[in-house]
Amino acid sequence: MLPPGQRLAKGWPVSHYGPVPRFRPERWTLQVFGATMSGEKYSWAYEDLAALPRVTVFADLHCASGTSTTGHEFFGVPASILLELAPPAADVSHVMAWAEYGYSANLRLSVFTADSTVMATHHNGEPLTVEHGFPLRLVVPHLYGYKGPKWLRAIEYMTQDRRGFWEERGFHNIADPSTGRRHSYQEGESR
Repeated sequence: MLPPGQRLAKGWPVSHYGPVPRFRPERWTLQVFGATMSGEKYSWAYEDLAALPRVTVFADLHCASGTSTTGHEFFGVPASILLELAPPAADVSHVMAWAEYGYSANLRLSVFTADSTVMATHHNGEPLTVEHGFPLRLVVPHLYGYKGPKWLRAIEYMTQDRRGFWEERGFHNIADPSTGRRHSYQEGESR
């Protein structure tokens, strides 16, 4: 069953803001910074991704435009592993996921560490295409798609919430499709 206001889309439509970035493996890194326990920045090169633990997540995806796609299989690094490899400070409550060209998406820490949240490298058994986020895409299946940036480059640990790219432009800060609320003016509405 689809969430309120959603309709089934054919295939897996490509949707993003801005151009598709050019991948340069020798320059690519995934970073963790901000309120880390050590105060240090952490960084992994592209070839380091292969050594990190991997999981498979089965998910449906929901776009705030009203379309949903079902039956996806994502393979990649569980987002929660970053908390082991780059521990956050005790008062971290949120993260900002940063992607190419400065795109950002804010998430509660509990959402980022959910079992279904994955930094995907593969979709349905194949490497992600560049249009769908290769080499790394954050997948947060229980939220609208704008909370899961393609072309992921960094995670910032934060001690308080700060709106990301689409949230600053009027989209809902929580982005839970089960509520049917997509816009910031709906944030005060109770269910």
